[in-house]
Amino acid sequence: MSSGSDIEALRRIGWRDGDSAARVARVVAQHRAGYEVHDGHAVIAAQPDGRFLKRRIDPAERPAVGDFVVLDEAEPPTIERILPRRSTLTRAAAGERYARQIIATNIDYVLVLTGLDGDFNPRRIERYLLLIEGSGAQPVVLLTKADRTEDVEAKCAALRERLPDATPVHAINARDPATIEQLSGYLRPGDTVVLVGSSGAGKSTLTNTLLGESRMATGAVRASDSRGRHTTTHRALLPLPGGACLIDTPGMRELKLTGEESLDLFADIEELALRCRFADCAHETEPGCAVQAAIASGELDAERWRNYVKLKTEREEQAATLEARLKQQGRAKTPGRRSGQRGRGRDEV
Repeated sequence: MSSGSDIEALRRIGWRDGDSAARVARVVAQHRAGYEVHDGHAVIAAQPDGRFLKRRIDPAERPAVGDFVVLDEAEPPTIERILPRRSTLTRAAAGERYARQIIATNIDYVLVLTGLDGDFNPRRIERYLLLIEGSGAQPVVLLTKADRTEDVEAKCAALRERLPDATPVHAINARDPATIEQLSGYLRPGDTVVLVGSSGAGKSTLTNTLLGESRMATGAVRASDSRGRHTTTHRALLPLPGGACLIDTPGMRELKLTGEESLDLFADIEELALRCRFADCAHETEPGCAVQAAIASGELDAERWRNYVKLKTEREEQAATLEARLKQQGRAKTPGRRSGQRGRGRDEV
């Protein structure tokens, strides 16, 4: 049985359960040659059990960064099983073949970083929030490079109007430790946060500031669109000096929905649609369309409406693809989504 000191050590890297009769560690990095896990005292190399290497296994069933896993007693150890996840952030993997990709697990907060320069894109932020909705984690939007932008308050105010009231929005200078103090509520001992955002948004810079040292490589951004190169090449979990854990991720240029999103982010739009005169209103030129009336009056932003339609269309396409895939595997289940138009959306919007 794990000793009290071992359990306390695990709690410092996010463990929430009680004693365990097994040898428990947390996955902090994944490489082609295997995994790195942390037992609360040190990082050690580990290999996955053979069943995790089967070709047809769902990638979501393999160990991922953030997982708590059970190890055998060998040296180096083998990961025998994954313990239940309290939260899971996923996206559909890039490419034509449907597959879910885990970004991080057992997380408390997802910090969505977007630069206040040419990287600023409310539509992409909404796409991130849609992916976060069902993860079990709390989204927090961080607008970086506030020290280089003149209309910071205006952009923050406009974004807050567009997002749910429960979604915090902070403008920060990722290089300034004083500015980072406003994030202390998300970085309590035992909490885990994951950083997501485009390359060049400042994830590695923020990571270095939170660590208090320049451990992560940073790079310049292109002047044309404020995008950067992938200075972070793989997901990694890093214990912070204050007791929280941080997962840094590579910049994601493609954010495909999984088909299991709820669209709660756009609950106000869906409520508007219920007020239309006709139940089958397409929200285009029909008389008595509450959606078009709201756009005309300024109650609903036309650009936000278009983004909702695009994301809803993609969600329905992915839901249909997921259902077909499950039927092929002989374990069909209905994703529980309403029918709708089919299409494809991308992060580059």
